[in-house]
Amino acid sequence: MRTVTEPIEKLPTGIPGLDLIAEGGLPKCRSTLIAGTSGSAKTVLAVQFLAEGLLKSGENGIFVTFEESAADIRRNMIGLGWDVAKWEREGKWAFLDLSPQPGEEEHTVSGKYDFGGFLAGLEDLILQLGAKRVALDSVSGVFSQFDDPKKVRNQLLWIGARLKKLEVTCVMTAERTEEWGSVSRYGVEEFVADNVIILRNVIEEEKCRRTIQILKFRGTNHQKGLYPFTIIPGEGIQVIPLSEIELEQRSSEMRITSGSADLDAMCGGGFFRDSIVLVSGATGCGKTLMVTEFVAGGAMRGERCLLFAFEESRDQLFRNAKGWGVDFEQMERDGTLRVVSGYPEAQGLEDHLVRMRKVIDEFRPNRLAVDSLSALERISTIKGFREFVIGVTSFIKDREVAALFTSTTPSLMGGTSITEAHISTITDSIILLRYVEILGGMRRGLTVLKMRGSKHDKDIHEFTIDDEGMHVGSPFRNVTGIISGHPMHVSQSEMDRITGLFGDDPTM
Repeated sequence: MRTVTEPIEKLPTGIPGLDLIAEGGLPKCRSTLIAGTSGSAKTVLAVQFLAEGLLKSGENGIFVTFEESAADIRRNMIGLGWDVAKWEREGKWAFLDLSPQPGEEEHTVSGKYDFGGFLAGLEDLILQLGAKRVALDSVSGVFSQFDDPKKVRNQLLWIGARLKKLEVTCVMTAERTEEWGSVSRYGVEEFVADNVIILRNVIEEEKCRRTIQILKFRGTNHQKGLYPFTIIPGEGIQVIPLSEIELEQRSSEMRITSGSADLDAMCGGGFFRDSIVLVSGATGCGKTLMVTEFVAGGAMRGERCLLFAFEESRDQLFRNAKGWGVDFEQMERDGTLRVVSGYPEAQGLEDHLVRMRKVIDEFRPNRLAVDSLSALERISTIKGFREFVIGVTSFIKDREVAALFTSTTPSLMGGTSITEAHISTITDSIILLRYVEILGGMRRGLTVLKMRGSKHDKDIHEFTIDDEGMHVGSPFRNVTGIISGHPMHVSQSEMDRITGLFGDDPTM
């Protein structure tokens, strides 16, 4: 027997990410309520709780269904990679099917009804299987059958107490009528369980976003806040906590080439080995060219390079690279390059993050490029996008991979960018590419706006693009307002006045 002085033990759920925000798992031998609106993945989480117990801990489970038939649950879960029927045949899983049968009339029960028969059957199954996990789906279905919710609450409390004595950990689902209203439909379900988890599937700015929140754990800690999650075919739920990786990454003094000797000189000798570089500019400014040179610079040194493309197809990228004298096909054959391309709208932002992490761990690149972050921003809310960027950058830094991201400014001449405002503080270096209109002609400018831990050139240099790539030239002189997107020519007399005003030579 446990004494009252012992801390509450946690049972790992095995669900990716959930155990981290639960700080070890669900409180063992207690009941946890999973509340959410229709379609929020309550049943999936309940099934996965049992499935992961079987697969990772060898713990048998029992699924009690009050609404959906056992046959439907078996069929629906095949797509997530769980062969429930096989586990039943092996004596590792059992259903207690209390769902309404076809042709059965709905009715409301009153009087002295109790759950004695149900509990006796459940206890027999627990003892037969030696089950350690039980799922009840959904207790809202029980409440709808009886005219006295308080009595049902008392019966469920009794069931929870019995399961605790049997040392069984239980999850029970409950329906909500709205995403931000009361915890459960009947207003008493949350008082039945020791712990409450809320699932949401909210539409924000015409974009769907799934989140999970641990509302309470009695007597033990958990992480607070809402965390995004997604459902992966063949795998199930994956929670994506922002705090998965701590700020404990090592910082390298080693420099690597950007792919351009001129840009390396502007950056004080190249990029740091573990840095995150953001390249920002208008469409056609040369962002993809910088990605190409960054990748080529690594491949020439035998480094493995990974490119995620969200605006151009693989064939288009290969054609463009060839036009600049870079052979992506040969890099692929040599095993130094892998390109993953696709439209952002093909998946949710959380799905992209999960896929990118898997590809990174599988390919183990030395360098990584994302072209472009702006394309991903359009499929998410501002909050969701920032969480995605934090998730990507923290993962990359933990793997000590050098990364280059691109983002497109909303105006042709530059100026303020929403994307930059939300990710610039997360990146280590920022390189700005700008169009500069001078005397009726359009030219291109480049400057290193920020580079953490290193001196760098602060001038705005003109650069040109030809069939050999990018060429950085001399700094612009007698021109002001380039960064703000309003370049203006300054006369030599004004330049002399500024030199005298600040007591310094602006050309130095």
